[in-house]
Amino acid sequence: MKNKRLIFIIGVGLMAALVFVGNYLQVKIPNGVLVTRIHFGNSMCLLAGLIFGPIGGGLASGIGAALYDLIDPVYIISAPFTFLSKFAMGFVCGALASRYKGEKKSKRVVLGVTLSAVLGQITYIVFYLSKTYFGQILLGAAVGTALTATATNALTSTINAVISVLVSVPLFFALKKPLKSTAFGSYLNSDRTEKVNWSLWIPLIVGFVLLSVGALLFYTTMKQRG
Repeated sequence: MKNKRLIFIIGVGLMAALVFVGNYLQVKIPNGVLVTRIHFGNSMCLLAGLIFGPIGGGLASGIGAALYDLIDPVYIISAPFTFLSKFAMGFVCGALASRYKGEKKSKRVVLGVTLSAVLGQITYIVFYLSKTYFGQILLGAAVGTALTATATNALTSTINAVISVLVSVPLFFALKKPLKSTAFGSYLNSDRTEKVNWSLWIPLIVGFVLLSVGALLFYTTMKQRG
């Protein structure tokens, strides 16, 4: 049990590092209101979910992406929300793909894994665009300005989503066989879906939502005073 927990921690740490580095492989696109990006961080978030399942994938995604935000002045205020939205992406992808664990590669499995990655990305996009729109409204932007920023982010988010699925799914199948012979093989060979302790995760998720909204409101207040 202790060894399995240690392997889990190491795996989450390694994937969080890949998510962090993936965010640096980017192209920033100023849209007149915000700075949006095309990057490879989401590819690693999906890969984390595919390999380590909902909890491990969610934690690796959230931690790696939030750390990137924390050291970038442009995104630091968004770190709590980033953790939540990226966690949701890795969690959904991992939860849906876990039903195919232990199965040999086939058209059905490839389609299922791909769909899991797509739905994970859609989950993130919904979070991200909602945050973009309501964040701009809270900052005092006109509805038209908020919609423009949201539309621009929707375009880059779609590009990111396509890149992420095209990178993560083939990479997962390429790594699946080699990883089975390592300590991480237990996460790929198991044919059981992870049981999620919702009594623990629901309060944590609600707490992060409140923290994210609080951080945005604090930023709005400070900006208006300045």
